[in-house]
Amino acid sequence: MAYSIHGENKHFGTPTNPAASDRVPGGCSSGSAVAVAGGMVDFALGIDSIGGVRVPGGYCGVLAFRPSHAVISNSGVIPVAPSLDTIGWFAKDPIVLRRVGHLLLKLSYTDIRLPRHFYIADDCFEISKIPARRLTQVVTKSVEKLYGRQVLSHVNLGNYLASKIPSLRNYSNGQKNGDSKFSSLQALSSAMQLLHKHEFRDQHNEWINSAKSAVDASIVGNLSDDGDSTINIVQDARKEVRLALNTLLKDDGILVIPTALGCPPKLNARELSSTSYNAETLCLQSLSSMSGCCQVTVPIGTHDKCPISVSFIARHGGDRFLLDTTQAIYATIQEQVEVLAKSNPSSKEAMSEEAAEAAKEKGNSAFKEKQWQKAINLYTEAIKLNGKVATYYSNRAAAFLELANYRQAETDCTSAIDIDPKIVKAYLRRGTAREMLGYYKEAVDDFSHALVLEPMNKTAGVAINRLKKLFP
Repeated sequence: MAYSIHGENKHFGTPTNPAASDRVPGGCSSGSAVAVAGGMVDFALGIDSIGGVRVPGGYCGVLAFRPSHAVISNSGVIPVAPSLDTIGWFAKDPIVLRRVGHLLLKLSYTDIRLPRHFYIADDCFEISKIPARRLTQVVTKSVEKLYGRQVLSHVNLGNYLASKIPSLRNYSNGQKNGDSKFSSLQALSSAMQLLHKHEFRDQHNEWINSAKSAVDASIVGNLSDDGDSTINIVQDARKEVRLALNTLLKDDGILVIPTALGCPPKLNARELSSTSYNAETLCLQSLSSMSGCCQVTVPIGTHDKCPISVSFIARHGGDRFLLDTTQAIYATIQEQVEVLAKSNPSSKEAMSEEAAEAAKEKGNSAFKEKQWQKAINLYTEAIKLNGKVATYYSNRAAAFLELANYRQAETDCTSAIDIDPKIVKAYLRRGTAREMLGYYKEAVDDFSHALVLEPMNKTAGVAINRLKKLFP
């Protein structure tokens, strides 16, 4: 029914993932991804509504392309959710991927336009179950080698979308929600799921009612009409998200995000039925599905013997640019994957790094539960295991700020910045600590630096204006 992102099929069995036979291949176009990954075909088509091409591409370790919405005719294809549906395709070779795209999109061959901006979506990488550095290092080094460091910048995508689409802030599962902590990415995902369910039911409910015994109970049980009254608002959100991303990326920008939440889940794993796991995975898919922008899944080696990938997103209509850029950068990315593999630390170091990441994740959970001292203890444990990660210091600083320990927060932020001069959150937190300590000029300097690194950061802009009014 093209309703899952995992690729399981109770009628015909789950296709075997050639890259990790004990893991799911991703869905809904898992068969096509498996055929390409297994070398049976050079390319294959699929359908992508909420990740049906992008996710299996990532799970099976092949290139996967979701074009801009409505640029390829869906004529002759059974619809899933017309506002989200696209015809996508898979390939191992970026040249083949590009050639298929030029044929389907009916493009003429012209000179390649170089990208001038690569935006690393830091908040999207923070929710990944794979260490962010493992995902971003290959991309940043490849971009620096081909296009120069000046084209790289960082963005908090959730904050950016919240500033451009205020209606998303309190939107959850089709209902208004007063929780101000509900992120715009989660809201966007909820809106996408509502639209997907609404249009799927419109297309197939009559048949499903006549064949309920043959349809998975999880599908039938999810087809209520809750939230139908807000469908017009969801459609408006689609237009606003497209405008927001087009404004950010323009004609020569690329947004970099993780393709999926982490490694492909094991067959029959608990995550497959976990509402929270699926919701977080769909947060990443909702960006292109709701905006209609084009996206490509790019393999970047393995983690724990499983394929991992990142995704590049270009504006709606930027398909040629994205295909050309993918072909141009792919070989360099694979070179950097090999370099990283050869420089892997010893097994003891690797175990320490994994233990540190686990401690950090526990610290994040404690922080969300407002257990500040517990979070500090866990971040401290992470630092002892691996003191070379800026995020650990920055996160501990955030907990120290909550306990009004501004001096220690300032010290931690300085440590974080020494490790990674581009870590925006550390500048924001140090600026806050210095403001509370009375170092107003230094605070303004920190907030200003954050604004240079992330020009659309609302927190930094508000802080600078506040301090300049108080202390002109």
